[in-house]
Parts: sequence; structure tokens; C-alpha cells
Amino acid sequence: MTGSERVKRAVLFQGPDRIPVDLPEPFGTDFLHVGPDPDPSWRPKSPGEDEWGCIWEKDREGKTMGQVKFHPLRDYSLLNDYPFPNYDLPERYERARRAIEENTEGKFVLAHIPLSFIHRLEYLRGHEEAWTDPYEHPDELEMLLDKLADIAMDSIRHFASIGAEGICSADDWGLQDRSMVSPELFRKFWKKRYAKVYGFARDLGLLTFLHSCGHISELLDDLIDAGLHVIQMDQQENMGVEELSKRFGGRICFWCPVDIQGTMVRGSVEDVRRYARKLIDAFGRFNGGFIGKWYPSPDAVGHTWEKIAAMAEEFISYGSKIYKKGDEG
Repeated sequence: MTGSERVKRAVLFQGPDRIPVDLPEPFGTDFLHVGPDPDPSWRPKSPGEDEWGCIWEKDREGKTMGQVKFHPLRDYSLLNDYPFPNYDLPERYERARRAIEENTEGKFVLAHIPLSFIHRLEYLRGHEEAWTDPYEHPDELEMLLDKLADIAMDSIRHFASIGAEGICSADDWGLQDRSMVSPELFRKFWKKRYAKVYGFARDLGLLTFLHSCGHISELLDDLIDAGLHVIQMDQQENMGVEELSKRFGGRICFWCPVDIQGTMVRGSVEDVRRYARKLIDAFGRFNGGFIGKWYPSPDAVGHTWEKIAAMAEEFISYGSKIYKKGDEG
């Protein structure tokens, strides 16, 4: 199978030949990652400014993404005149188009779209404002979330036209022990926007991927109901691998490394190997349902190459046997 076929079969529970992987060299990946380029006509007005008008301050070592220090929509009175970035520009997708044309290995083309309902809200409004908006500015929040969804759909339309096969975005909805919002609040403001974006993508033949860290099991049913195919989850120990498999296995595909804050940091190399096998057994036993991954900023979280290699080796070696085991069983 090609990477494209393997990922699709894993995501749709249609029996891939092995577990798909997204790993560093020399271990390889079944994915081709693409994304939009900046607006070629855009120029920052201040150091650290992004296209949205947010001004970032980064640490000197550059290990983290930094923090937004200026929030251009802190006052909703600015919303009507706020200059949102234009993602309906064909020029943004030329480099991605060329990369897709050169994808002779048949890897699964995953497009990273400009969609982040909670993070972008925080960047534009400020942290405190973002989390109080549902109570203090519900109407304005609805307008802003709708605009973010429309921007995402502009990007999805372009990516679908050049051959993308899936879309991916990121929203960290979890604290360590619970979700950041109640399911009721999530349903009121965010679920319907995810459903709109995911429905649009699915109508264009694209699979849907979401990165979300923390304890998010309270929200997974709603995300599945909204049309999410794949959850990229860097933490699992705080929710329990077996519990996640029991509640959601076979209904959504899990795309995971060994838990990046738990076993990958505190465990031994053999612990990492065992945990990698546990992930495959728990999530991948539904004729699909699991994709192996690494965390691409290992220095920021204290991952050693020895453990990364052990995890990757297990995903490849054990991940090539699970469906054969099922056939034999």
C-alpha cells in the first residue's frame, strides 16, 4: 500500500497492511504535510507581528512558540473594522501545490489549515477575555467564531482543489484533569462551528484531523458527532489508554506518540516500548484506528533520542504484525 492508502484505511477502519506512522528520519512517514504560505503582499508593522496583527514575544532559545503580548481585538468595538487575513488567495497555495505534484511516493497529503477556535480567540482577544466572552460578549463571540470558520473554509477549498486528502488544525481543549470548558458550553459555541467546517471538508472528500492536548475525553463524543475522523493526542495517561479505547475505540482514529509528559519523560526505554505496544493494541485493533507519531519538538519536553528511537522501532515492528495477528486469530 502507499502511505495514502494506508492512512485512509486506518482512519476509516478498512484494514491497512500495517500501522501508519509519522516519524523522524531514518524511520520515515506516511504523510506529506503542507500548509498555506503568508500573503505575499503582507508586511509586519511591528517586530514580532503576525498576519493577524498579534505581536509575539519569544524566548531567546526559541524552544517554544512564545506568547502574544498585543491582542488586536481586545476591544470588540474594533471587530467591524478589523482586517482579517485573506486565505482565499491562490498565491498562498503554490508551494503546497508543487509539493503535492512531486509526491511520487503516494504519501497521504495532510493540509494544515488556519483554524484554531480557542487559540486564535486567545491571541486576538487575550486569555482572560477569551474565557469570559461566552458570558460577557456571547453575540460578538458568535460573530468572531463564524468568521474564523469562514476563513478555514476558504483555505480548505483551495487545498481540496490541489489534491489534499485531509485537513488538520489545533485546539488544546484540556487541562491536566478535565476539559477547559463544560460540554454544555462547548456545544453552545464551538461544536456547531466544528460541524460546519468538518461538514464542508467531508463534502469535498477530505478527512478531518484535530490536535488537542490535555484531558479532553468529555468533549470527544461531541467532536466525533461534529464529524472529526482523527484525534491527534499527545497525552493519554491522564485519561487512561484502556478507558479511551473502551469509550471511543472504533469510532475515531487516534494519532499518538507515547505520552509526552508521562512515560516518554519518566519511563525507561523498555517502558516506552511497552507503552507503544499498548497504544497499538488499544486503539489499532478495530481493523484500523491508530497512527503512530513522534513529538517534533523533543528538546522542549525533554525527550531523548534513545527513547524516540525505541518508540519508532516499536511502532514499525509491532505495528506491522497487529493485523497479521488478527488474520491468524
